[in-house]
Amino acid sequence: MFNFEKLEVWQKAIAYAGQVYRVTKVLFGLTNQVRRAANSISSNIAEGSARPPVDYARFLSYAAGSLFEVVTQATIARNEGFLTPDVDEKLYAEAEEISRMRSGLRRSRGE
Repeated sequence: MFNFEKLEVWQKAIAYAGQVYRVTKVLFGLTNQVRRAANSISSNIAEGSARPPVDYARFLSYAAGSLFEVVTQATIARNEGFLTPDVDEKLYAEAEEISRMRSGLRRSRGE
């Protein structure tokens, strides 16, 4: 097992990407973009974990950017009627939790 696989935030980001895949079946043009962004969250956490601390901080920032991209795309999808408010609220709440965990990880690494 790789060290990043033990990180709860990485595990949560993997689950989040799966959730995004399930709800984006109806998003048409937004699907590919939002799925790539959702996958990028855990990928950046994993890739950064193999780097020196300064690079790790940069990759954690990339993960945040990807997370914010998913939130933005989900908001657009909700506004266009592709996502129900309850699904959007669940995605948003999960995004908030991943964001908090990512920030905590960054602080714990002395960044």
